[in-house]
Amino acid sequence: MTAETPVISCRNVWKLFGETPEKYLHNMPEGHSFEQIRADGYIAGVKNVSIDIARGEMLVIMGLSGSGKSTLVRCFSRLHEITGGTVEIDGQDIMALSEKALIELRRNKMGMVFQSFGLLPHRTVLENVAFPLEMRGQDKHIRRGRALEVTKLVGLEGREYYFPRELSGGQQQRVGIARSLAIEPDIWFLDEPFSALDPLIRREMQDEFLRLQGLLNKTIVFITHDFDEALRLADRIAIMKDGAVEQCDTPDRIVLAPATEYVAKFTKEIEKARVVKVKALVSEAAGSAEGEALDGDATVQQVARIIINDSRTVFPVKNNTGDVIGVMQRQAALDVLLGAD
Repeated sequence: MTAETPVISCRNVWKLFGETPEKYLHNMPEGHSFEQIRADGYIAGVKNVSIDIARGEMLVIMGLSGSGKSTLVRCFSRLHEITGGTVEIDGQDIMALSEKALIELRRNKMGMVFQSFGLLPHRTVLENVAFPLEMRGQDKHIRRGRALEVTKLVGLEGREYYFPRELSGGQQQRVGIARSLAIEPDIWFLDEPFSALDPLIRREMQDEFLRLQGLLNKTIVFITHDFDEALRLADRIAIMKDGAVEQCDTPDRIVLAPATEYVAKFTKEIEKARVVKVKALVSEAAGSAEGEALDGDATVQQVARIIINDSRTVFPVKNNTGDVIGVMQRQAALDVLLGAD
């Protein structure tokens, strides 16, 4: 995170489902548990969540079914009216917006991709992609040009005039992504967009998604239940349980220093060496080291052969510009590779 104003900022956000949620929240005793709230006849879809999302960041939200992932994202875009707290987009309180202003915000700043593709079956790829621009009332030639541009961007050049039934599942998902990109959103919400795809296509779509993010540098909130997917994509991961965020941190920190017992169980089977990057093990107090520096962005698994075969007890570590940022203790890397005693 930087000192720049977060693109999305929410403070003490609650979303309760029930008969009179605002009144109930106002009178609810502090520290009331998820189970106690449920016993009172309410469901805490989101429970006292505070989180900031920086410009260009990819935040992945994880949790089991019913943990509140989708509800939280719908609060970010005010598809759900929150029960308490505040949600700001670029410093603007979206709960204070009129219905018209909210629609404009969604149309102009937000792109959304959901698990179901939601394509219009009697429209071609190009017509599906241009549909949100049509809803804006844009000129036919302008929206066609933009639709052609993003269709090419997602790798569907040559299929512009196909109908959805003529496309594979992965291609249909690309149409959904292109449609959401057509409006050139600053913020991109993706709710388990690849979960309906088979593993090979899913991996291909993850690669495509990373490529697009490298080109476009969007602010992204991505929901998944797949930890491997989260590790591939995330700058930070937020793990949810019973409507609350148990921990929001980098993949390295989630794996190395789980904040709660639940997070520890959630990450127990993850092979740490393929997640933890060398720079996460840099120690400022470890002194100096000589010899070739290790790439800080490499995982411990990627440099395992060097660590095992090299007799040095400490290794210099460099960043992506080649500058040494500190040193890593050999034992710290071995603990990640083999497990601490």
